[in-house]
Amino acid sequence: MKIRDLLSADSIELKGKATGKSDVLKQMVDLMVKQGNIKDRDAYEKGVFAREEESTTGIGDGIAIPHCKSDVVEKAGLAAMVLPDGVEFDSIDGQPVHLIFLIAAPNTEDNVHLEVLARLSEMLMGEGFVDSLEKAQSKEEFLSIIDKAESGKLEEEKKKAEAAKTETGYEVLAVTSCPNGVAHTYMAAQALEEAGDKLGIKVKVETRGSGGAKNVLTAEEIKNAKGIVVAADAKVPVDRFDGKPLIQTRVSDGFSRPEELLQKAVKGDAPVFHSAAGANTSSQDEGEKESVGHKIYTSLMAGVSAMLPFVIGGGILTAIAFLIDTILGFGTTGGSNFGSMVPLSALFKYVGGLAMGMMVPVLAGFIAYSIADKPGLAVGFLGGLLASNGNAVAENFAKIWPKNLGGFQNFIDKFAFQQSGNTVSGFLGGIAVGFLAGYIILWLERSTENLPKSVQGIRPMLIYPVVGMFLVMVIMCFVFNPIIGLINNALSVGLTALGKSGLVWLLGLVLAAMMAVDMGGPLNKAAYLVGTGMLATADQLIHQGSQISDPEVQICYIAMAAVMIGGMCPPVGIAIATKLFPKKFNKTEKEGFVSDLVMGASFITEAAIPFAASDPIHVIPSTFVGSAVAGLLSALFGCTLMAPHGGVFVIATIGRWPLFLLAWLIGSLVTAFMLGVLRKDVPAEDR
Repeated sequence: MKIRDLLSADSIELKGKATGKSDVLKQMVDLMVKQGNIKDRDAYEKGVFAREEESTTGIGDGIAIPHCKSDVVEKAGLAAMVLPDGVEFDSIDGQPVHLIFLIAAPNTEDNVHLEVLARLSEMLMGEGFVDSLEKAQSKEEFLSIIDKAESGKLEEEKKKAEAAKTETGYEVLAVTSCPNGVAHTYMAAQALEEAGDKLGIKVKVETRGSGGAKNVLTAEEIKNAKGIVVAADAKVPVDRFDGKPLIQTRVSDGFSRPEELLQKAVKGDAPVFHSAAGANTSSQDEGEKESVGHKIYTSLMAGVSAMLPFVIGGGILTAIAFLIDTILGFGTTGGSNFGSMVPLSALFKYVGGLAMGMMVPVLAGFIAYSIADKPGLAVGFLGGLLASNGNAVAENFAKIWPKNLGGFQNFIDKFAFQQSGNTVSGFLGGIAVGFLAGYIILWLERSTENLPKSVQGIRPMLIYPVVGMFLVMVIMCFVFNPIIGLINNALSVGLTALGKSGLVWLLGLVLAAMMAVDMGGPLNKAAYLVGTGMLATADQLIHQGSQISDPEVQICYIAMAAVMIGGMCPPVGIAIATKLFPKKFNKTEKEGFVSDLVMGASFITEAAIPFAASDPIHVIPSTFVGSAVAGLLSALFGCTLMAPHGGVFVIATIGRWPLFLLAWLIGSLVTAFMLGVLRKDVPAEDR
């Protein structure tokens, strides 16, 4: 398969004009649709914008390669546009883009097209190639330039393969990878190879893209190399580089400063990497060290992403149990047994409770894993179990203990095994112990790296888990659980006071507004974490004897309702605005009416991202205020939610659902009317 097989004349525009990044992406999608390989234009467009939200595909030097792999793509395709006047694209070099290739890839295991796409990425780095494409006078000439360059590239690859058979060794080895594994991976590889040719340094690059690992480095090559460069934004196996100077940096550095990286690597000017049974202990390139805040955020999100399936699945199963008892008339008589009054509801609550019970251990385990890799997982899980179970377990052991305990034993009994009070640190404790476990393992790795070789093998299997678990046990039982347990007690008291003082509306307003500020960003995630944490708190309170109707439990469910309504308003409010104020939106924006309604109703806030990205000054204030109003009304109406996700599809688990729908409608209308007032009319020809 060649590039010509993916790119047709119908999908080429040589005199493109666009008002901004969003506009040009929508035009590129229209070009792609002309090929007839897209089943659902709107779904594909949303995929393109979602990929762009992860990181810009403006790779610099006036080039952008947006791409999307999706189920709605029937076969691979390319679309191309030349923009003589350029367009702002948030490129990594801050310069306008003049040449854009859009890639459409089907969501299949067959990744043959990726080799062609990799070849295109490499060709774009070739001298004079981009300039020739931008000066093409016809679509036929544009395609001819690509055919000619591709033929030369294929011949070059053939010669390289033949030369590799007699290659005596490489001075520098490199690995490139990016999260999507389509463009940046191969552009970095091409840039490193070209820089090697220019500097006279023998370089071999392993690419780890969507099609899997290609040009894989051999053990002999690694042994003889002077240095290693890993330019990757995705996880790659680095244990094989044990004992070698290793530079780890971003994939963008692979094509933005390849010569600098190769020169450092060939001189051995990099930290020597030491592997301990999968524990990566190399440092990043000195110029690209992450900030502490970013490290904390990425580690926390690793735990949250692993935790959410347990929260959502377990939460909905538990909500079904409550729904069954409500339908059968036990809503006001079940008390602390509500949700298990009949065998069917008890089954749902039991299984849902098991899933929810995994929430904190999984959260803590995967935070630790993101920090210390596999050795951190077991220690983090143990810490999470201690956080979710607390210290008040003496009743399981006290009957067999001697009555007259002395000294230290008595201290353990009275403090570590408190038989009263709340020593369950829960969600907050899980977060804290996840970081604690990860950094304990890193400390152990560094503290034991100079042990004799004869005992190195016992480090990951004995030292890390035993010492790590001992330290976590001591810190959790004697520090975190008692202290954070007090904080959780204070939170419970505070929630009760909040309800009794009539200020629950403030909680609803703030949480809902946070959901609509960055729509999938840190504030949105923080609000959602608060909501799911409230559900966990409610479950904990019920297990401790509270009834579902108690104020402190109800406030937890009110908070979750505010979070969900805040995430449902932005897409629906925008959809309504496209109908009420059609002059304020272009044709493409109005075509998304149905999909925006469906996604908003499903609690998928990200449907509003394309609008916010193209017009943040007007869209974000509108969605912020609309969601805040909806959250305020939801809380004032006393609407509750026992499920952590689902939108209108879990309406049976929403308390006072008619008022919830009313609050949702009012908030969405506020967003719509604000957009109608704030946005300017678009040109008539774009409507």
